[in-house]
Amino acid sequence: MEWLLIALLGVFVLLLAWAVVVQRAGPGIRSRARNARAQAGEQAAEALLLHAGFEIVDRQVHRHWTMEVDGEPVEVALRVDFLVARDGVPYVAEVKTGGLVTDPTFPATRRQLMEYGWVFGDHGLLLVDVEAGWVHEVAFPVT
Repeated sequence: MEWLLIALLGVFVLLLAWAVVVQRAGPGIRSRARNARAQAGEQAAEALLLHAGFEIVDRQVHRHWTMEVDGEPVEVALRVDFLVARDGVPYVAEVKTGGLVTDPTFPATRRQLMEYGWVFGDHGLLLVDVEAGWVHEVAFPVT
């Protein structure tokens, strides 16, 4: 009987240790899965853009710009998925996969595209919905 109690206690300790390991590894596993999905989405988006007649100019482009907070300049950075061109017209292309984020009117997506439009003022804006196979041209006309 005593050996059974010791065995159960041992199993409990092993399960507890396993739970700690899985919990600590969980964010890394989720992050790797999310990165793999994003990478696959960007490869599919590149094919969609090429099929739509766009030339890939650059990938994962970083741009720094300055904003002011309480009158003080603050440098911020952003990264765009693709810079592309068609018929000599440059565009910023943002790739989205799944859910509400593929809707250009979804607040977070809309604000992201507006920021790209602000920083890349001489570029058109594209939202690439990988799962639907669409390339949307988005504009924010001044009213």
